[in-house]
Amino acid sequence: MNQITNFWNLFKQNNFVFLLLNEIPKNELKIHFDKLTTLLRQYNKDLDLIIKNKTNNAELIITANGNPYLFKEVELLVHNAPAVERWKIIAFLQPEQNIDKYENGTDKPLEYYGISLRISEMYFILLENPNKPTDLGIKVLLNNYIIHKENPRLCEAVYVHIEHLIGEKAFANEIAFIEIGQLEGIQENVIELYNLKSYIDLVIKN
Repeated sequence: MNQITNFWNLFKQNNFVFLLLNEIPKNELKIHFDKLTTLLRQYNKDLDLIIKNKTNNAELIITANGNPYLFKEVELLVHNAPAVERWKIIAFLQPEQNIDKYENGTDKPLEYYGISLRISEMYFILLENPNKPTDLGIKVLLNNYIIHKENPRLCEAVYVHIEHLIGEKAFANEIAFIEIGQLEGIQENVIELYNLKSYIDLVIKN
């Protein structure tokens, strides 16, 4: 429990730095962020944190990067989180609530190790596993797959996008396997990727 206590003590002491991160010099912010990340990694080397600032408050998200074997570690850490004014402390990446920007095509590209992808331009088709017919498999279709297919980070980039879209737990628990391919001109049974969460809720959970 000492590692958990150390992490939250440092966060409480320096929470104002992260709350005002747009007003803090980047080099100073990096020092504080690195200290907090180091304490998190002492607790578990595979966990990460994400800070989202809003107008009057902020969110600290503890993520297992989609690894279900680490979910209990995340839950234990967040369970022991202190109450910090103007902060919401959250276990796991949560599903995207507002998909209007994807439907309208006004979303910004998400950059990941040199890979630029827009969720509004990503699609999927369903895949079947004859040996496990209840498993949900998908093939994610990209209009620029040919450009990125040799990049060893491509799978990781697609996974991160899906986690942010449908939430970390749904990504880990509901999708059994994922393939990636090129979006062709005309393909049957193609579904917009931003509708994946709706599909899971309607078809898989009912």
